[in-house]
Amino acid sequence: MTEDEFSVYHSLADADQDHRWAFGTGFDDPLAGLDAAVPDGVDGVTLATYCRMLGDDALIYSHRLQQWMTRLPELEEETAVANIALDLLGQARLILARAAKADPSLGPDEDALAFFRDAREFRNVRLVERLDADFAELVARLLVFATWRLALFEQLVRSNDPVLAAIAAKGVNELAYHREYAAHWVVRLGDGTEFSRRRMRAALDGVWPLVDELFATHPIESALAAVAVEPGALRDQVGVVLDAVLATATLERPVVTPLARLNGRSGRDGVHTEALSYVLAELQSVARAHPGATW
Repeated sequence: MTEDEFSVYHSLADADQDHRWAFGTGFDDPLAGLDAAVPDGVDGVTLATYCRMLGDDALIYSHRLQQWMTRLPELEEETAVANIALDLLGQARLILARAAKADPSLGPDEDALAFFRDAREFRNVRLVERLDADFAELVARLLVFATWRLALFEQLVRSNDPVLAAIAAKGVNELAYHREYAAHWVVRLGDGTEFSRRRMRAALDGVWPLVDELFATHPIESALAAVAVEPGALRDQVGVVLDAVLATATLERPVVTPLARLNGRSGRDGVHTEALSYVLAELQSVARAHPGATW
């Protein structure tokens, strides 16, 4: 390959912060030079559990978005959703690597956490588990998730854990784009034809029972007062944004019953919908069939 022929690939190696690639594919490491030791006064096991929560959210949702490749209405949307999925995969890798560092008993690295845990060991919210019924539901779920996670990361940049703070600082720009993309489509479909409006309403009705769980503060989050973000404090901020988008789309917030918990436990406690097992069966199949393989 000549130098000219190779030049097309230079952007992969020299990508600036405006490019969106998964961790390890060409941007500066946001953790370079940081002390990865667990901060004084913070329990490593508790910190690792919190990291698993945030990392699992991104990992499972990234995989759900990846499943839409080749199924989206236009090539431009496939590119956009692929980039969003890669952003979340990058966040998952960084955060799960932090978990493995904070609690070595979990395994040697983020790959062990991604590929060799069972469903009950995952700590993601249930919003990210279910397969979207159509494109309207994809953007409805993405709007809720990105708005919530952006608000969380905007607070997490002030975490007493410098590693999580650095990951959040990098993630806020990505999540702002995710929210903008989803909001554009929710407005376009909600304020479009009668058919698109009907599909958008149905999508919101399907997603909304999973919203309440996002704002339930878990004991792990309470135990990490200076490190974690208490999601209950984000409800009003997220609600203002969602209501503004829905108003622009001439839609109303659905009035639905939240998805039930099991004896007060839900995704953060390892209690999931049936859908998670199907996600993990696909996500983990190669790693489990060929443990320790490299390529």
